[in-house]
Amino acid sequence: MNKLITTFSLLSILLFISCNIQPQKIEYGKDACHFCRMNIVDMQHSAELVSNKGKAYKFDATECLINHLDEIDPKEMELFLVADYNNPGTLIDANTATFIISENIPSPMGEYLSAVSTKDEALALQKAKGGTVYNWEELLIHFNNK
Repeated sequence: MNKLITTFSLLSILLFISCNIQPQKIEYGKDACHFCRMNIVDMQHSAELVSNKGKAYKFDATECLINHLDEIDPKEMELFLVADYNNPGTLIDANTATFIISENIPSPMGEYLSAVSTKDEALALQKAKGGTVYNWEELLIHFNNK
């Protein structure tokens, strides 16, 4: 009986650990984009989706993440993460990030799309580099209208 309880406890712990919904570290230069298959090397433009089952999908650019949304049910995704342009390698919540499309800030897939943590940061970039500022919902509409 004790062996059964121990086995059940270990399986429960393993199940809990395996379903942990959190981002996976992007291994720059090693991981490939889930959408376009290019190596992920740009720490200012990478992105990641994590499903409600804990599966992570890594992208070399936010535009690849957005294009991938056409192939899946976004309701099955728990985390929508994008790289903070001002803090390379740091992933931030796409739902609260502010985005800028500026031809003076190149991105890996040529959409000139970058994300920052706050609207003030985006407006400062816009003042310095030009471009258009979007929140997440506006950005999705912009890409759907292309």
